[in-house]
Amino acid sequence: MSPTATARSRRPAAGPRRTRTAVPAHPVHRLRLDNGLRVVLAPDSGSAVVGVAVHYDVGFRSEPEGRTGFAHLFEHLMFQGSESLPKLEHFRLVQSSGGVFNGSTHTDYTDYYEVLPSAALERGLFLEADRMRAPRITAENLANQVDVVSEEIRLNVLNRPYGGFPWIHLPPVLFHTFANAHNGYGDFVDLQAATVADCADFFERYYTPANAVLTVCGDLDVDRTSELVAAHFGDVPSRPAPDRPAFGEPWPDARREAEHVDPHAPLPALALGWRLPDPVADLPGYLASVVLGEILSDGESSRLQRTVVAESGLATEIWAGPGLMGGPLDARDPDVFVLGAVHTPDTAADTVIDAAAAEIADLAASGPDPDELHRAAARWNSSLFRENDGISARTLSLGALELLHGRAELLDEVPAMVAAVTADEVAAAARSLDPDRAALLRVVPGAGR
Repeated sequence: MSPTATARSRRPAAGPRRTRTAVPAHPVHRLRLDNGLRVVLAPDSGSAVVGVAVHYDVGFRSEPEGRTGFAHLFEHLMFQGSESLPKLEHFRLVQSSGGVFNGSTHTDYTDYYEVLPSAALERGLFLEADRMRAPRITAENLANQVDVVSEEIRLNVLNRPYGGFPWIHLPPVLFHTFANAHNGYGDFVDLQAATVADCADFFERYYTPANAVLTVCGDLDVDRTSELVAAHFGDVPSRPAPDRPAFGEPWPDARREAEHVDPHAPLPALALGWRLPDPVADLPGYLASVVLGEILSDGESSRLQRTVVAESGLATEIWAGPGLMGGPLDARDPDVFVLGAVHTPDTAADTVIDAAAAEIADLAASGPDPDELHRAAARWNSSLFRENDGISARTLSLGALELLHGRAELLDEVPAMVAAVTADEVAAAARSLDPDRAALLRVVPGAGR
């Protein structure tokens, strides 16, 4: 249950030849309970399993100053029992039904899910309603989970090569506000300072039905499932959804740079970050950047893989595209386009940057050719379809899109939008990657320092 335990893989990109994209049908049915809970039902009669997910509209950006890592810590607490179920009973009930479960914390939301045999649908609904109603928040559970999260940070960040790169270390270079710049995994001092009262206030404020989306996907009958949802969630006490502040801030007007010494990194690395168009207010502009990332770095024939890695040997690894954590469409504004590379010690970071900038400049001037654009769209859409073929990923994707965009249907609509991105739109996206308005993070191997 890491900050992005189920983070979606970086998805590919897009481009025309106005051929029609075959899109799997994921019909969506909605209802809203009197307590404000939004419900998305997506039947798939051939699956034999059912996914149950709850997305709460609270993530790293919403945690208060002085409580870095609190959203992730609270995610852990939601697995520590409830007023009606003892600790570990949630785990036992899911696993004894042949199911799986998890949760993850993201920039703008936290999700919890189970995938169960369809006969166990009601059990999954009961479990999610139960902890939405009253999780067991005690001093003992809090202390235990502070230790668990602290150990997770040691394992995944402090004692791992390139730990936290770039999603922890790049934002404070690109952004100025606490909400956008702070470490979502958390500082040990902040984690240790968390109190039961803090947790109770966080639950009361953010874990209200009116601040959540319940998604049920798979082998289900819509009418029967609607009845079960109302029976289990309808009496969860209603509380107003919190006002969500706008987290936008001005785009950089100059180059910003920082250096991070990594004692475990075997090679130097770099990450460049740029602001992206608002993924909700300007989805077409955002998707043009998705396509750009695909053309630049997905597959051996992509521009940066071919020129910077294979031909010149300037980098051992390179990637580019929207999203610091979960890939494209996993956050609201502001989101980040990242170009990252690992390179050899005898290659200067600026040499890698210049080589990448030359490819970006070529795309900015001329755009991609039609075949390149078509291949990018096909790869991106194929990846999206493949990723969401399973009920687990599809349930999570539908819930996240409903929460962030208000349209779970985007899962079916985005492929055609990606296929419709033009060469001129990709060129415009490339022109927005101005090296003089980027954030640059250099990772320096620290062994022997």
